[in-house]
Amino acid sequence: MLGLRKLEKMALTETTQIPLGFKAPDFSLPDAVSGNIMSLDDLKGKNGTVVMFICNHCPFVVHIRSKLVDLAEKYIEEGIRFIAISSNDVDNYLADAPEFMKELALSMSFPFPYLFDESQVVAKAYDAACTPDFNLFDSDSKCVYRGRLDGSTPGNGVPITGVDLTAALDAMLNGRSNLVNQLPSLGCNIKWKK
Repeated sequence: MLGLRKLEKMALTETTQIPLGFKAPDFSLPDAVSGNIMSLDDLKGKNGTVVMFICNHCPFVVHIRSKLVDLAEKYIEEGIRFIAISSNDVDNYLADAPEFMKELALSMSFPFPYLFDESQVVAKAYDAACTPDFNLFDSDSKCVYRGRLDGSTPGNGVPITGVDLTAALDAMLNGRSNLVNQLPSLGCNIKWKK
């Protein structure tokens, strides 16, 4: 568990707040486990899709990744697919390189693909800013939620529940258009190439 002093030294970043309703930008990226090129059309869920920007080394992601696995396993039965994308600069952050992405995905039995955005074009298309960064798209690939998993961060003592993303998923599945109060995710900034 990181102390507050160490967290304060990181470049804490929030999700970029942009108007909802935008269509999910398409992509074709390699999956770190299989090596296969996968597109949004290949992966999206019948009833919705969560596109999340994560990475291996970020303490905010490490803190919640078991909950991400639990949620993905739960909602896949509801026709929701989760897609994880890592866009960090691996020249300067080797722990986020594809071979280590594969190792992590296998060790945690990720029920979702873990894609590598080497060019960072996809992160820019989604206006991703931090890890983790969550986008929920409905069955028409329109963004209905762009916010946090829950209020838990490393060291703050708040239990990891996934309550915010879960509420958004449940509201979407129940046909409610006015989704929950959307608070931005907080994490490490995406490590952009120079």
